[in-house]
Amino acid sequence: MADAAVDGARRVLVAADKFKGSLTAVEVAERVTAGLRRVVPDVRVEALPVADGGDGTVAAAVAAGFERREVRVAGPLGDEVTAAYALRGETAVVEMAEASGLQRLPEGVLAPLTSSTYGSGELLRAALDAGARTIVFGVGGSATTDGGAGMLAALGARFLDAHGEPVAPGGGGLAHLATADLSGLDPRLSDVELVLASDVDNPLTGPKGAPAVYGPQKGASPDDVTALDAALAHFAKVLEGTEGVGARAADHAASPGAGAAGGIGFGAMLLGARFRPGIAVMLDVLGFKPALDRADLVITGEGSLDEQTLHGKAPAGVAAAARAAGKEVVAVCGRLALPAEVLGRAGIRRAYPLTDVEPDVAKCIADAGPILERVAESIAGDFLA
Repeated sequence: MADAAVDGARRVLVAADKFKGSLTAVEVAERVTAGLRRVVPDVRVEALPVADGGDGTVAAAVAAGFERREVRVAGPLGDEVTAAYALRGETAVVEMAEASGLQRLPEGVLAPLTSSTYGSGELLRAALDAGARTIVFGVGGSATTDGGAGMLAALGARFLDAHGEPVAPGGGGLAHLATADLSGLDPRLSDVELVLASDVDNPLTGPKGAPAVYGPQKGASPDDVTALDAALAHFAKVLEGTEGVGARAADHAASPGAGAAGGIGFGAMLLGARFRPGIAVMLDVLGFKPALDRADLVITGEGSLDEQTLHGKAPAGVAAAARAAGKEVVAVCGRLALPAEVLGRAGIRRAYPLTDVEPDVAKCIADAGPILERVAESIAGDFLA
């Protein structure tokens, strides 16, 4: 571990993601802090809730000092919802799940063929209206598989069928697309740096594309997956013949990240977005490096530490950056599904799951806060006392 602070107190950075379904990232930091201070009252704790571009990204930005802005936009089925984005100076953080996420669907309702990203486009437009010149567009947790067509329509694009009428919302409607017109896109987009923040590197279509890999978790049947894959392939083909797009459409469709959030990555690339791993973008935006420089010990984590964690999730990104800076890292989690040697290769010295304190998973979910405080007491005893 690095040398202690000059005043003798250890400095701990808590940079954890949410425990989905139990605790927000902010609440995780609060509970860990409480547990640490119960054992080591003079410990210096800095909280920097993190996210990887999916749901919780705006909340992490707000916790880091961004201003929360709310706007009424279309939900995935067209009903109006209140969605938030974050703004600091000329930088905005927009989370597509705020407008087009699964949590925006009525309870028990899934609409894989008809859900639209139109509201995500309205969120981007609101950020433009607020004067943003850099927009971090976090994508993940979507209810949609429309290739970003709804988002593009909200920003001024037109997608018409053979009768000159707008195609129906959602990926299913793209099967009837005859012509696309992107000439009406908001001109301000050409002066904005748009960063596509995602931990997904899938292409738009095919066996590893958005419909095949992520469609089933949005309620798509095997027939729906086939229909959506064909519709998105047709969407890209029509765009190849569209003025101002051309061959770029095929290149974008095959690019890593095009299949993110039901293909909204593809739509964002048509707007000139630059794809970057979500956690890397967010660590930059949130000011992680200076906070890391001040820390002796880093505590990261998320609800489940498993194989997915290693592929661009927040704890892996935090651990990699901390290891590069020579800082020791431990992790908290609800459930641990990685062996110690794998954690070590990821830069995590040790993981502390809630199930070590309470083996009953249902109780861990219901009482995650108090149990996490007890876990933090163990960390304090092992690393700080």
